[in-house]
Amino acid sequence: MYAFDYQRPATLSDAVRLAGAGAKPLAGGQTLLASMKLRLSSPETLADLGAIPELTGIRQDGDHIVIGAMTRHAQVATSQDLRGTIPALAELAAHIGDRQVRAVGTLGGSVANNDPSACYPSAVLGLDATVVTTQRMIAADDYFQGMFATALAEDELITAIRFPIPQRAAYMKFKQPASRFALIGVFVAQTASGVRVAVTGGGNGVFRHAGLEDALSKDFSPASAASVSIDASDLSSDLHGSAAYRANLISVQTQRAVAKALGH
Repeated sequence: MYAFDYQRPATLSDAVRLAGAGAKPLAGGQTLLASMKLRLSSPETLADLGAIPELTGIRQDGDHIVIGAMTRHAQVATSQDLRGTIPALAELAAHIGDRQVRAVGTLGGSVANNDPSACYPSAVLGLDATVVTTQRMIAADDYFQGMFATALAEDELITAIRFPIPQRAAYMKFKQPASRFALIGVFVAQTASGVRVAVTGGGNGVFRHAGLEDALSKDFSPASAASVSIDASDLSSDLHGSAAYRANLISVQTQRAVAKALGH
C-alpha cells in the first residue's frame, strides 16, 4: 500500500465537503482497498464514512424498507424487520462473500461500486428501489449505467436505499466458487404492477430481462419462466462459463427463484 491521507468525518456535511474536494469515499473498503494495493485506483485522500451515525440502520417507512448506506451486510442478513417484510433481501445479504466480508462490507458501498457480478444491484433493480443521495433520489432504472458505472456525480454520496415491499420475491445465485460472486444471480419480485427480473453476473452490469418479466407477469410459475428463450449474444464468456452456459443459468435460476417465491 502507498501513503495516503486518511480522514474520518463525523458528519455527513463534512463527508460531502471532503468528497467535493476530491477525497475518495471509503465504505467497507472490500473493493477499494484491494484496488489501491494493486494501483488500479490511487486516491490521495480517503474519507471514511464509518463514523456518520445517520448512514446506518434499517427502518420501515410505510410500504418501504429504508436501509442506510453504511449498513453492513451482516446487519441486513440478520434484521428481523427485514426478514418479516423482504426476506429475499436478507437472504441475499447472508450469502455475500464470507463472514469477514459480511462484517465489513456495506450496502451503499456495493451499490456505488456496481460490480457486474455483485448481488445487491440485482435486488435494487429487481425491487424497483430508489437510491437516496446527498443531492437527489434516483430510480433504480436510471441509476445503473453499465459495468462499474452509475448515475452518481463525483461529489455525490449515497445516504440510503428505499426498497418497496413486494408481494413475493426471491434471489437465486450460482456462485463462482473462489470469489463467491455471482456467476449468474437472478432476483425476481412480484408486485401489484407486475414482475421484475434483474440479472447480475451476465457481463456488462446488472440488467432487467423483459422477456422473463412479460411471461411471469402473465403467469407467475416456473413453467412460464422455462418457456422464455434466453439470448446469449450479449452475455460474457470466460474461463468460468461460456455465454451459452450463462444463458442457461439465467433460465434455471429464474425458475428456481419463482418456485422459491411461491414457497415450493
